[in-house]
Amino acid sequence: MSAPLPSKLPSFDPGDPLGIDDLLTDEDRAVRGTVRQWAADRVLPHIADWYERGELPDIRGLARELGSLGALGMSLTGYGCAGASAVQYGLACLELEAADSGIRSLVSVQGSLAMYAIWRFGSEEQKQRWLPRMAAGEVIGCFGLTEPDHGSDPASMRTYAKKDGGDWVLNGRKMWITNGSVAGVAVVWAQTDDGIRGFAVPTDTPGFSAPEIKHKWSLRASVTSELVLDDVRLPADAVLPDAKGLGGPLRCLSHARYGIVWGSMGAARACFEAALDYARTREQFGRPIGGFQLTQAKLADMAVELHKGILLAHHLGLRMDAGRLRPEQISFGKLNNVREAIEICRTARTILGANGISLEYPVMRHATNLESVLTYEGTVEMHQLVLGKALTGLDAFR
Repeated sequence: MSAPLPSKLPSFDPGDPLGIDDLLTDEDRAVRGTVRQWAADRVLPHIADWYERGELPDIRGLARELGSLGALGMSLTGYGCAGASAVQYGLACLELEAADSGIRSLVSVQGSLAMYAIWRFGSEEQKQRWLPRMAAGEVIGCFGLTEPDHGSDPASMRTYAKKDGGDWVLNGRKMWITNGSVAGVAVVWAQTDDGIRGFAVPTDTPGFSAPEIKHKWSLRASVTSELVLDDVRLPADAVLPDAKGLGGPLRCLSHARYGIVWGSMGAARACFEAALDYARTREQFGRPIGGFQLTQAKLADMAVELHKGILLAHHLGLRMDAGRLRPEQISFGKLNNVREAIEICRTARTILGANGISLEYPVMRHATNLESVLTYEGTVEMHQLVLGKALTGLDAFR
């Protein structure tokens, strides 16, 4: 027997055309609202200026504020972490990246890479030493995996940690490291005689330096650095005891990629909303451009891909909360959502015309940021090959 039809259908919401909000709990909405309000108060009034200047002023102050919101290590439990659901963490990433990808990157690297590595693979002493202060934003962390000559192939990294009596001595270089020059602790991955190992490296250790990378045209409101390790001597207990082999850093990357699935839709939403508002008010040929068929077709296509992407992100979040999310499924989400987000940004730029390149609007800033998001945490090609292997059972990486 079919279910009775509702007496009155809910009105159509251009901001939520699929009714995805119906899938969220009151707590989910509260988390989203808190992060959205913080971003509106603390980031949006300043972000165009920060981006144009190529800096993120008072990053430590912002980190402490994010810590007070519970946004750092948000989905981790214990040690001062919020213990939020994966869906709630995803919603936070969406709202942060709707402000700017650099802000979401600060949170992702802190929580999903540096904190997660220590939380998942560290000793109890390492967890107690670092995690409460990192959750509070008192200590910023970074994650050193990518090298100048080895990005998509981290197994070939050259950074090496050698045993010297009871100590470890690290030598090598890491590249494109978010938070590097402001970090108090760096999670560094290195080759050893026994395979790849991870190390919690206090950044005031002699021989460690992190020169900031300048002259970027993407993620300008973000701190990006090189890590230089010249005979960095660490005690034996600096190694993460439960991470052996490449599986350790890859597991961390899966956690970070999940946040990107949501975050990229935040950037896309900001561009869609800017284009929709512009189309309703910008007049040409005697009427708003939103009244022309070609503009409406663009807006419709943007809305379809945006909300399909959010629905996909929510589905993956539920799977993560249930302990059933596979790395291949994260690749599915990262590949689809970032590609579609870039296309939404580019289409929004065409609706805004020449104004689309101005920092008075968010579109070009998000579009250039997403070019970095497309590459980091696995390029398009790497995620295609992850899915290709899963579909065929054949490894095309080598």
